[in-house]
Amino acid sequence: MECPLEPYPDWLRPPPEGRTADDLDRLRDLPPHTELLFGSLVFSARQTRFHARTVSDLERCLSEQAPVGWEVWCRMGLQLDDRNRLEPDLTVVDLQADTCDDQTFCHPKDVLIAVEVVSQESRERDREVKPRKYAAAGIPHFWRVECDEGRPVVHTYEIDPATRLYGLTGIHHKQLKLDRPFPVDIDLT
Repeated sequence: MECPLEPYPDWLRPPPEGRTADDLDRLRDLPPHTELLFGSLVFSARQTRFHARTVSDLERCLSEQAPVGWEVWCRMGLQLDDRNRLEPDLTVVDLQADTCDDQTFCHPKDVLIAVEVVSQESRERDREVKPRKYAAAGIPHFWRVECDEGRPVVHTYEIDPATRLYGLTGIHHKQLKLDRPFPVDIDLT
């Protein structure tokens, strides 16, 4: 007896013009944490323990230290434009960006810091593509977190308003201590 084949989900067949950011909210049964990059769907690999632990620890510490009027969002959408809706591991977002309980994304104007924790699968996107996109969208600060022998190393960047590119402001191995964009003191060990 032959089993009928399950039809492929509609989202596996991209339209000729590519997907739009709005499609992420309309397409049924998309895998969790699907992003849109250049109009194409991007799927994430399974999270590693390092990634999960680092995101959780940074979220907790940043939430405790964020100034009044700002909050930390974990793996929420960030709509850069109609063809790019990324999902940073963490964002420090203006509370005014919280518009409703059904909200699935925010806009770059509401983001102070975007944070990416690099995994083996996302290396090129997190090191090259996403920083360029975040800077072009005007997000003032970007942090890239790498794994060095099981410990996080945080690379901090600030946007240069003249070039709209990020400049490296520090590489933090044991302690993430900053005074910009707000005072931060996080033990990375």
